[in-house]
Amino acid sequence: MSDTRPQARSPFISLMGLLIAGFLGLFSEAALNIALPDLMEVFSVSAAIVQWLTTAYLLAVGVVLPLFGLVSRWLSTRQLAVIANAAFILGAVVCALSADFGMLILGRVLQGIATGIMLPLLFSAAISVYPLAQRGKALGMIGLVVMFAPAVSPVVAGLILEVATWEWIFWVTVPVMAAALVLSLAKLPNVRELSRPHIDMLSIVSSVIGFGGLVLGVSVGGEQGWTSPVVAISLLVGLLSLAVFVRRQLRSAQPFLEMRAFTSRAFSTGAIVIGLLSAVLMCTIFLIPMYLQDARLMSVLAAAFIMLPGGVVNGVLSAAAGRASDLLPPRRLIQAGTVLTCGAAVVFAGLGQASALVWVVVAHCVLMVGIPLAVTPAQANGLREVPQAYAADGSTIYSTVQQIGGAIGTAVGASLLSAAQAAQAGDAVAGTVTGTHHGYIAAIVMAVFAVIAALWPRRRISGR
Repeated sequence: MSDTRPQARSPFISLMGLLIAGFLGLFSEAALNIALPDLMEVFSVSAAIVQWLTTAYLLAVGVVLPLFGLVSRWLSTRQLAVIANAAFILGAVVCALSADFGMLILGRVLQGIATGIMLPLLFSAAISVYPLAQRGKALGMIGLVVMFAPAVSPVVAGLILEVATWEWIFWVTVPVMAAALVLSLAKLPNVRELSRPHIDMLSIVSSVIGFGGLVLGVSVGGEQGWTSPVVAISLLVGLLSLAVFVRRQLRSAQPFLEMRAFTSRAFSTGAIVIGLLSAVLMCTIFLIPMYLQDARLMSVLAAAFIMLPGGVVNGVLSAAAGRASDLLPPRRLIQAGTVLTCGAAVVFAGLGQASALVWVVVAHCVLMVGIPLAVTPAQANGLREVPQAYAADGSTIYSTVQQIGGAIGTAVGASLLSAAQAAQAGDAVAGTVTGTHHGYIAAIVMAVFAVIAALWPRRRISGR
């Protein structure tokens, strides 16, 4: 299909501010996990309560992200960038100055709102300023943000905690985010015409309850168990509301999230692969520090350095996978990536209390090769195969799927780990080894389904 839209003379410079902002948003999503034990002591809260720092963040992202299609038709690209950056900076300052746990939760919600705007804004701007033939390159850069940030966040946060207090996890992001805002104001073009459509309140309410209920249900499920009434009610209400939302969007003359993108087989396949591999990634990076610190009794800094090679590999492969998807058949890349991810999960599942640590490094590096090798081409190919009018909403859908998949993966890993530790309460090390093993078995199952999705179409999933 042809691409007649004008592109910026220097697309990378145009996106630099958003790339930095998106990186910080996703960095903050996972960075705080390593500080949770300290925060439990500082604010005198239990493990179940402190997990709300993550749950509240994910809930805010999950509620705001699907609404981007509507707000982007009412506010310009630069206006949204200013709102997102300002909300993140305010949230970071509130968190760093928190005198009580409620104030810390408020700051996390503000950061979640900011990330819920920044992610789809980055995707939307990228597919607008880069020509269609370089779509893979553009999404490779985004992959560097979306997958590299959570991969290196434990390392960076661990280094910060070795030399400073937990507040500095937030303080260090403030000047960088301010610089990102200046870059966006100077270089970011407005990439979308403002149509200011009718605001359908039923769609907004069903979206908020639907996506919010789904994220809340899976997040609380990781803490309270999947049989909890709160989990069951949240998931049921969420799914019913999502059904109302989808039906409303399909019948609307001016939908704010174009669900017809799913009529493309390549787009639907991409959404399945992205959701499953996001779940595998977040499940794994949640379990690795638990295994290293609680089962192998390593320090925070030592565990961070064990994870460092995988983070570096992920950074290199994310950009390379984007360029490769512009040159090679995307289906082959997606298949190879899902198989490698599955293999890495198998190695992780075989780890015991006395396993050589080199296997942790190897499995983590293979995982960080496999996921970008599959996810970036899946995104590029899916967005390439939908009508251009659907591309911006398609990127929002992919961002939403990625976040919900990550929330599910984290919840599955947390619930299986907690169950095993409770069952072996007399032996904390054995409970952690068993729990991480069960979590990695779940990661294998999710990775196998991703392999099946990648192999399922018999016809080519690309028009090339």
